[in-house]
Amino acid sequence: MDLFEDAPAPQGNQPEYTVSELSGAVKRVIEGEFGLVRVRGEVGRVSRPASGHLYFDLKDDRSVIAAISWKGQVARMQVRPEEGMEVVATGRMTTFPGQSKYQLIVEDVAPAGAGALMAMLEKRRAALAAEGLFDQERKKPIPYLPGVIGVVTSPSGAVIRDILHRLRDRFPRHVLIWPVAVQGQACAPEVSAAIRGFNAIEPGGPVPRPDLIIVARGGGSLEDLWGFNEEIVVRAAAASRIPLISAVGHETDTTLIDFAADRRAPTPTAAAEMAVPVRMELLAQVDGFGARAVRAVVAGVGLRGQRLRDLGRALPRAEALVQGPAQRLDLWAGRLGAGLGMAAARKRRVFEARAGLVRPELLLGLVAHRRRDLGERVARLDGVAERRAERLRARLDGLAGRLEPSLARIVGDAERKVRDGRGKLADYAERLEAAVDARFARLDQRLEALDRTRVTLGYAETLKRGFAVVRGDGAVVTSKAAAERAAAIEIEFADGRMALGARPKAKKPGEGPEQGSLF
Repeated sequence: MDLFEDAPAPQGNQPEYTVSELSGAVKRVIEGEFGLVRVRGEVGRVSRPASGHLYFDLKDDRSVIAAISWKGQVARMQVRPEEGMEVVATGRMTTFPGQSKYQLIVEDVAPAGAGALMAMLEKRRAALAAEGLFDQERKKPIPYLPGVIGVVTSPSGAVIRDILHRLRDRFPRHVLIWPVAVQGQACAPEVSAAIRGFNAIEPGGPVPRPDLIIVARGGGSLEDLWGFNEEIVVRAAAASRIPLISAVGHETDTTLIDFAADRRAPTPTAAAEMAVPVRMELLAQVDGFGARAVRAVVAGVGLRGQRLRDLGRALPRAEALVQGPAQRLDLWAGRLGAGLGMAAARKRRVFEARAGLVRPELLLGLVAHRRRDLGERVARLDGVAERRAERLRARLDGLAGRLEPSLARIVGDAERKVRDGRGKLADYAERLEAAVDARFARLDQRLEALDRTRVTLGYAETLKRGFAVVRGDGAVVTSKAAAERAAAIEIEFADGRMALGARPKAKKPGEGPEQGSLF
């Protein structure tokens, strides 16, 4: 019997490791050997979860390495990896024991040469152009003379000084500066926020709203200008309601904001020149327009004056136009006195003829006739009332025969109606007598007025005013010839008549008057 129990035979001198110990050893070896590496490859399968970390693959034609960038590292990247992009990733190798795999912790990513950047830029440009962000129909006209200009640029660079100097030389304007970073990771967010901020300013507020926006930066490499190729900057420029001028880099530099802007300037100084005209040139142009306007007015007045003089020579002389009407006026003025006298005489004859017809006997006869007519009408009215009362009484009698039960009431109503009718008839009679009296009074007044008119217009009143009536041989004498032919002359004054006695017969023409003649 052996002193020791049987045991399994030893398998060698290798130490035993737990899974965690072996994973930790592998991790230390890999991180120690590859503490900082730069790996070139193509980006594949990019994942951006809500945590902010970035997961992607680096591959070539034979192998694939998993890569990860933490949230803080992603924020510091100037160029973010995109699928299909060839890059040079800088980082450190490590392992992930939970899945028994190794991976690259990427701290920075750089495109693998300008060709890769240009390919990515062209791909982004084509995608944004397909959305219509670069269409000419979207572009707005630049205002001729903006009142306020907003400038998005770095406040410490030479660009803002060049823009302000150029604006001051050409046409001073009010300038609002929105300071931003013009390169690096913060460039794209700040530039897009500045464009949206200028558009958010309300008109008429405490801060004036710009009429024009200039996004400016000096020249640089493609990597330096990469912030102006970002999608958020391009979309902000395309969505701007305020006209925007892109002045990024030199004339040979092209960024995507140049396609989305309303106007591209080769340099920031050129952008200032596009924004405002030259004030002195405008003043000279206005002076030129004023001089041309004055010359045009003077020439127009002279031309119209010459035209007026030419037309004036074709018109007849003023004296010739006035001579005919003046002669007719003199002729009518000479006839006016005689015409007035004849018209007065004609009117006087008409008046005398009508005045002779207006006699008191006619008026009295008219009044008597109207009085008789009125009496007849009153008599007829009494007869009509009586006959109407008789008809009503007969009707009442007939109704009474048919309405025996209410005869007393009906009789009472009939008698009341008869009394009312008699009362109304009496009232009508009184009103008729009053109307007759009023009518007679009005006729008397009218007769008196006509008599006063007759007396006033009679020749007796005219005699009281200093006139006299001359009668010859019993007839009224109205002319000298009739007076000479009359054998006896009688003159009637207002207070009586005076006879001049018999007169000798008129002498033949050529013979003088006798001695003692009144004529």
